[in-house]
Amino acid sequence: MENFVKGIEELSKRINTLKEQVNTEEATKTALILPFFQKLGYDIFNPMEFTPEYIADVGIKKGEKVDYAIMNDNQPTILIECKSVNEKLSNHDSQLFRYYGTSKSKFGILTNGIEYRFFTDLEETNKMDSKPFLVFDILNLKENHIKEIYKFSKEMFDIDNISSSAYELKYVNLIKNFLNQELENPSDEFVKFVLTSVYDGVKTKTIIDRFTPTLKNTFNLMINEKVTDKLNAALNNSTENKVEVKNVENLTKVTKTEDLIVTTPEELESYAIIKVISSDTIDTQRVHYRDNRSYFNILIDNSIRKWLTRIYFTKNRNYIILNDDHKTTLEFNEPIDLLKYKDEISKVIEKFI
Repeated sequence: MENFVKGIEELSKRINTLKEQVNTEEATKTALILPFFQKLGYDIFNPMEFTPEYIADVGIKKGEKVDYAIMNDNQPTILIECKSVNEKLSNHDSQLFRYYGTSKSKFGILTNGIEYRFFTDLEETNKMDSKPFLVFDILNLKENHIKEIYKFSKEMFDIDNISSSAYELKYVNLIKNFLNQELENPSDEFVKFVLTSVYDGVKTKTIIDRFTPTLKNTFNLMINEKVTDKLNAALNNSTENKVEVKNVENLTKVTKTEDLIVTTPEELESYAIIKVISSDTIDTQRVHYRDNRSYFNILIDNSIRKWLTRIYFTKNRNYIILNDDHKTTLEFNEPIDLLKYKDEISKVIEKFI
């Protein structure tokens, strides 16, 4: 799994570099799509395993071809329809839908080399669903995406295993997308639905418009409270860990320099926030801190060689330095502001998975 993650991350960086130079569908296949399936372990040069231009006759139409088919025992298990990197995928799933119904394939993939949409037949057997059960952007992969992609590798591919998890995966993603949309811009129908439980009067358009910003603010308040609760829990744990560390240190000689180090509440709060950020990427038990006189160090596995970020609180400014290739420096006012840099911090964390 570790090598697979590394390979996918390297591919993501390569695609990000090449995408502006790719302008046609054939170039998209060669430069962006085939390397992806190569990373999954398939022999893209073996037509018995990875068949190009797979014939999928549709009704009276003969000679209809899907771009690629991944084969098993001379039968297609995955159909792959490719589009140019410059094309949106929304208008092309009907083509894959037609091909799907003529074969014994269990999965269909629609991609432009950047976005990947995975389909199956959860709602009606042998009829491809109109909505994908897995969607990801190869340039913005999350940990859960990589786990699902790994299931489609040649080494791990198991139709029953993927099918059993596809149902929940599909609807969890659809619910998340729906709630995110309503969070950003509550629809009249959703506001009216909520008002049914809290407002006894007639739900006129005026009332709905009045309550829409209130509902949006309520969402934001709830999220902030959840974040605060997580921070407080992490902060409490970090305080306990600090006591344990000090007890161990007391067994050894404590130098005068160590006596001068004072870990401030702001540093501990920063540590708690980093732990919250890291929770989506790595086991938070691996995240530690080590205070120094000039900066506050966040470490992975409590190893100084695996420092994640160094946090500086000075009279003139507060800033962090990330352990990336450029030693990126990011400024902030309060520790809570570190949440704005979640993506940047997460990318560094991924180095230590």
